[in-house]
Amino acid sequence: MSKPLEGIRVIDLTHMLSGPYAGMILADLGAETIKVEPLTGEGTRALLAKDPNNSLNGMGAYFLTLNRNKKSVCIDLKSESGLELFYDLVRHADIVLDNFSAGVPTKLKIDFPHLEAINPRIITCSVTGFGQDGPNFQRPAFDQVVQGIGGGMSITGENADKPTRAGIPIGDLGGGMFAVMGILAALQARNTKGHGQHIDISMLDCQISMLNYMATMYFLSGQNPTPLGNGHFVHVPYNTFRTRDGFLIVAVIFDSFWDNLVNLLDIEALKDPKYKAQPERLANQAFIEGILNEVFSTQTTEHWVAQLSSVRVPCAPVNNFSQALSDPQVLYRKMVVEIEHPEGGKVNAPGNPIKMSVDDDDHFSPPPLLGQHTDEVLKELLGFDDARIEQLRASKVVR
Repeated sequence: MSKPLEGIRVIDLTHMLSGPYAGMILADLGAETIKVEPLTGEGTRALLAKDPNNSLNGMGAYFLTLNRNKKSVCIDLKSESGLELFYDLVRHADIVLDNFSAGVPTKLKIDFPHLEAINPRIITCSVTGFGQDGPNFQRPAFDQVVQGIGGGMSITGENADKPTRAGIPIGDLGGGMFAVMGILAALQARNTKGHGQHIDISMLDCQISMLNYMATMYFLSGQNPTPLGNGHFVHVPYNTFRTRDGFLIVAVIFDSFWDNLVNLLDIEALKDPKYKAQPERLANQAFIEGILNEVFSTQTTEHWVAQLSSVRVPCAPVNNFSQALSDPQVLYRKMVVEIEHPEGGKVNAPGNPIKMSVDDDDHFSPPPLLGQHTDEVLKELLGFDDARIEQLRASKVVR
């Protein structure tokens, strides 16, 4: 089997989460992804590396997950010889990906204008907190910073007094996902128009984009939305309810779902004809959900999921990680995969959610040891011999 991005070569200069996540997706899709690291290694290598519960053979969960299917080459980009070596790699590359702070690529002379002069078809992509320009683009940013500025935190949680970040780092992950979209679009543009270009991804821009229809609602009404917990501002019942052993999600979107729910539960108070229409249910949300909380608390989550599913009322358990990662649907879709450590041992990790009918090879190679592929890349890609590589190593240009 094959993968869709075979034949595409990425130079991955990224660190931490947003950039490495973009590089991981591209590598999962088959791009040859060469991780260029400083001689001391990319900073994520150290995260959790000594944590006995969250590491394997001295490699932490961050690095194990984000750097599968990649090669590692160590180059000192701050040295003149290292920079020239990097330029040699760029001549053979399609994409250069980074998530340095704004201005750093220009300072290092690895920004698009410098690289375009070397390879006119090169595509560069930078993921930063606030983009490459604007009044505040040089502010430092991490996941929760952009979640806060982007507005999403103001509608997350139980009430406006306790804004809550998303449990998963959607600021970082959103930046990585939009970077991949931009890169794929730029590849298509290069195929049809023949030119490379730079892609400027702002994590804040991504958060604003994901406000989507709620932002339009604000522009129409002029009213700032507030947190609703797990409830909904239109649909009732659409919430999370406590069961005897956990939590249950019920999502009644259509009036027909309400009819099915009422027939199943056979509760007189809910049979009032006025509740058949959504506006009246919304007006009596507290009363309806109060009754449902009482009823659902009498049985287990598993019981109610089975009962509600039998009459096609949308519902779900609130799974913890062990439940979510052992769900039969998740396992069938190969969303839990096995990653090997290059020195032995294996660990499970999330799979690739992009399923394709033809180019869908689900093989994952191990994350690399520091500089593991330096000799291989310099020999096979650039044609260097052992003597030249040893000279570079002795000069501390490569590792």
